[in-house]
Amino acid sequence: MKTDIVLAGVGGQGILSIATILGAAALKENLHLKQAEVHGMSQRGGDVQSNLRLSSDPIASDLIPLGGADLIVSLEPMEALRYVSYLKPTGWIVTNTAPFVNIDNYPEENALNEELERFDNVVAFDMDAMSKEVATARASNMLLLGAAAPFIDMEVEKIEDGIRTVFGAKGENIVETNIKAFRAGYDYTRNLLKTR
Repeated sequence: MKTDIVLAGVGGQGILSIATILGAAALKENLHLKQAEVHGMSQRGGDVQSNLRLSSDPIASDLIPLGGADLIVSLEPMEALRYVSYLKPTGWIVTNTAPFVNIDNYPEENALNEELERFDNVVAFDMDAMSKEVATARASNMLLLGAAAPFIDMEVEKIEDGIRTVFGAKGENIVETNIKAFRAGYDYTRNLLKTR
């Protein structure tokens, strides 16, 4: 088993929480993991990116080479497209389509969606809207994690255990809200894959 994931987004969206949850789940599965983070100007809404490598065998480097990522997982469409050079030809992009407009020359939303549609293996939808509908707006990162979970060679229950580990100190209501969002994203992707 080996999964190389580029996690991307904007500061404050919870991208690094996803890495922490997957790390906790990997440890429960006795997997090896390496992670490298780039925070950028995260406190000002800047780029946040993390390389997360999971494997049943030892991992030499914490950096994913160009063309080596199995997954690009992003809470922001422009940030997903920023890292497509890291994606394998058979890799998947899982991204929120709701833009986080934090710069004056941010691309038009239609242009971003058209660019995403050029790729065969894409799961892209408005995760902010779905998260508000099924849980809370603050859980869109867990919805994203759920949408990406079918492409991660790890038991879903172990990922949910990771959510419990990371959010457990915040109380059962927070844990259950995040798991509800996770399951909604997971179900969305599973249903989408059935139609392919």
